[in-house]
Amino acid sequence: MPAKDIYHDAVKNALIQEGWIITDDPLHLKWGQKDMYVDLGAKQLLAAEQGTKKIAVEIKSFVSPSEMADLKDAIGGFIMYRAVINRLEPERTLYLAVRDTVFVTLFEEPIGTLLIETENLKLLVFNPETERIIQWIP
Repeated sequence: MPAKDIYHDAVKNALIQEGWIITDDPLHLKWGQKDMYVDLGAKQLLAAEQGTKKIAVEIKSFVSPSEMADLKDAIGGFIMYRAVINRLEPERTLYLAVRDTVFVTLFEEPIGTLLIETENLKLLVFNPETERIIQWIP
């Protein structure tokens, strides 16, 4: 199993504070002979007639010397996991969790907005100090 991201617990606690139930830590996916692990799986109970909302969350710290290498790694992983999740659990939505500072310095820049639009990225923006979700980018 892969090592946990340095912000794993902050994101997990932020989700719990917003009423999410952590169902998988990590969420195991298997496609063919390949095993993959998304950082978290969670569900949230909605109004009685709406049922349950399920998500998967891949957490990325963006702490290497090259933010573009981190971005390439994050987007590649997101696309791969999303493809597998869409086949195995189509009711589950994948989110990429990034710190609020990373969102401002990278995803509000032209390269980030381009990727959000063209790759249909869904982001969970969090503050690691307060362990709060700042915003969801659908």
